Amino acid sequence: MIVQAPEKKDFQGIHIVGILDKRFDISIRDGKFQAVKEVTDRPVKEAGEGDGAVTLSEASEWNEAETGEGLWMSPGLIDLHTHLAWTDFDHADQLKREPQEIEAMQAQAFEATLRAGITTARDAGGLAQPTADHILRHYGLPLRVITSNGMFGASDARGIEHLKVRMNEVFASGAGWIKIMATGGLGAPTEKVLEPNFSEQEFAFIVKYAHDHGKKVLVHSWGGVTIDWSIQAGVASVEHGMFLTADQAGRMAAAGVAYVPTASIYRIAADPKGVLALPPLISDRAARAAEAHPRAVEYARREGVLIGFGTDYATPALHGSNLMELDTLREYGLSWEEAWQSATSNAARILDAERQLGAVAEGLLADAVVFRQDPFQAESTRHIQDNIAMVITAREGSLV
Repeated sequence: MIVQAPEKKDFQGIHIVGILDKRFDISIRDGKFQAVKEVTDRPVKEAGEGDGAVTLSEASEWNEAETGEGLWMSPGLIDLHTHLAWTDFDHADQLKREPQEIEAMQAQAFEATLRAGITTARDAGGLAQPTADHILRHYGLPLRVITSNGMFGASDARGIEHLKVRMNEVFASGAGWIKIMATGGLGAPTEKVLEPNFSEQEFAFIVKYAHDHGKKVLVHSWGGVTIDWSIQAGVASVEHGMFLTADQAGRMAAAGVAYVPTASIYRIAADPKGVLALPPLISDRAARAAEAHPRAVEYARREGVLIGFGTDYATPALHGSNLMELDTLREYGLSWEEAWQSATSNAARILDAERQLGAVAEGLLADAVVFRQDPFQAESTRHIQDNIAMVITAREGSLV
């Protein structure tokens, strides 16, 4: 159940995910948390006691003053690296589809992402801001989307003047971020995947020109010298980074550069019989990346790098399965609390939106997910998603 911009909504005696042994009365007014007050003066019921147990069908009939007993509320989750416009793993296959079919599939991606509890998504390339705005209006799917539109890759390594023209085009499109494909990815030969796509001068220009125009930068890098360049230039986040070193992690932490590992996608891609069913050559490259990833996440966690949640999911087979990334982060050493923070408070900080998103707190936008069971007690994130009772999104579509 998706509830958009409630003018008035109250929850009585509800848990907040990650806060033990406390209940709260929460009031939402005009799409914001108006009041979040700890309950101290009345008994509460556990789930399953009388009318304290609420089913999904009952949730749709709640009135203004809803019982929150037996329910848990989290801030809306934030996916910092997704591809909502892509309908096929191979872009050539998408070009064979009719525009109407592509639009319908993109709308389905928005809806599936919302139903997974993701209320904000940073699209890491492929989705134009006007397209995102159209889907929001035409299909009534209130996913807050921040775009980076085009991706600067090897074909753009043609000098400063070319880069300036290309960046001005991206600025004019309404993109909020600039994305640099600093190294290759699954399409690059294993022995060349750490080689830079740009000269150091070109890379530094992209970052500075973006900053001069008020845009933040995310960097696709598997590792190597482009992570060093990212630290020196002061980018907002490094994505993937499976060959990140301990020394680089320490310098990232000191410089305030965040890390978005997108760890689960490489395990998925490594399975040639999995949902992506990639050719063996690509699956082998993904397996190498997946083997290295736990060590990189460990370095980042140990050195105090701000870790953000991102999935890199880009096809109908994966949209809506975003929470699988939490399972992978936990397997790679994060606690439940740390993994959850990567998708809430940490992600809001990376977006520079912590005064609007990332917590259930008075004055913040009322993006929230309500669960029928404590997510931290779940066996897996599949179980968590099955227990989503409600996804609430605030009225404001953009961040300031």
